[in-house]
Amino acid sequence: MSKTASSSLAPELRTALPGPNAARIIAGDEKLISPSYTRGYPLVARKGEGMYIEDVDGNRFLDFTAGIAVCSTGHCHPDVVAAIQRQAAELIHMSGTDFYYEQMVRVAELLTATAPMPGPHKFFYGNSGAEAIECGLKLARYHTRRPYFIGFYNCFHGRTLGALSMTSSKQTQRARFAPLLPGFFHISYPNPYRPPHGAKDVTAACLEELDRLFHTTTPAEEVAAIVFEPIQGEGGYVVPPSAFAQELRRICDRHGILLIADEVQSGAGRTGKMWAIEHHGVQPDIVCSAKGIASGMPLGVTFARAGIMDWTPGAHASTFGGNPVCLAAAEATIKLLNASLIRNSAEVGAHLMQRLQNWPKQHPMVGEVRGRGLMIGIEIVSDQAARTPDAARRDRIVDEAFKLGLLILGCGSNSLRLMPPLICNREQADMAMDILEKAMAASS
Repeated sequence: MSKTASSSLAPELRTALPGPNAARIIAGDEKLISPSYTRGYPLVARKGEGMYIEDVDGNRFLDFTAGIAVCSTGHCHPDVVAAIQRQAAELIHMSGTDFYYEQMVRVAELLTATAPMPGPHKFFYGNSGAEAIECGLKLARYHTRRPYFIGFYNCFHGRTLGALSMTSSKQTQRARFAPLLPGFFHISYPNPYRPPHGAKDVTAACLEELDRLFHTTTPAEEVAAIVFEPIQGEGGYVVPPSAFAQELRRICDRHGILLIADEVQSGAGRTGKMWAIEHHGVQPDIVCSAKGIASGMPLGVTFARAGIMDWTPGAHASTFGGNPVCLAAAEATIKLLNASLIRNSAEVGAHLMQRLQNWPKQHPMVGEVRGRGLMIGIEIVSDQAARTPDAARRDRIVDEAFKLGLLILGCGSNSLRLMPPLICNREQADMAMDILEKAMAASS
């Protein structure tokens, strides 16, 4: 451990993993639960507090997953818990589709003040990131009366059929679900670390692909929207050049195409700004958010410039979306983000990147370190010069970290992703990297 790391903050493992209680529950899960879930290692969570997860056998883990970038304020933040408890004792559900909740307005007022494009804005509440994307897609078609969408290879937008049609992350997510929705096209994501076709100028290469679409299969005047992850999430935590995002905005303006920012994973303060697209100096037309916006409660939010959200009553709705309890959690979360957590994400993220920047020189298995704020990717390779992906070793590192009490996950074909709660401090960050280096050494 780092000399500055307090033992009281360290993981504590009391049993072999999985422990007896965890093994019993996993056995029951195998009999009863859908095999489509992608469990990485045998963690059976029982309790969460701050940066830590305790399993059913009393083992304590340092969590650098935040429930897949969801628990932005940490596990069971007392302000969020109190807001949920107060609201649950007063009103749980009445349906914002047919009636009114004051909370819907209050959360919209908080969010409109953070929006990355000028207002006024209109908001739609759903239950998940996939629903936020579905809303964005439907809204774009409704407003523009155009049929087509353009997205990017290796991007993930959700598993419902509309969002899945836009998704191109892994073939297993799409296999045996065809036919998907028509009208969805893809180009290469502007990945500076792995340029498409070996191009020297990744921005020019990707824009050339877009131009080819316009002149072959997808007329620009028939494209409703381009769906863009300002930082690629599941595809590898890839940070694109801002020049690409800025030119994409100009192309959308030229052709009357809407720009949809998928901020489901990158939003809600994760990158050190409320919205990741702010790093590029670009204003989207529609923003899709979920995950960290309510710190553990199921809430998806799609918002747009008011003139775009022009559909009529009944065009789109959600029985549970904007549930009062979820909105209470979101209200508490957004206030915490604005008070200190966005700033903390930027500061601790910079501290982590400073430590990690020399890892490619120190560790031959590390090909690249990239990210913003507390959204950091570490690429694992077998040959640094050739940048040969090493997915098997990446998976071994994830497993070894779990055995040492650190929870991390992979992303893309061969990257690790660091996405801790935004309450993470420097001591916890250093402790996690100490453990990760041990896991890397053990993965040989």
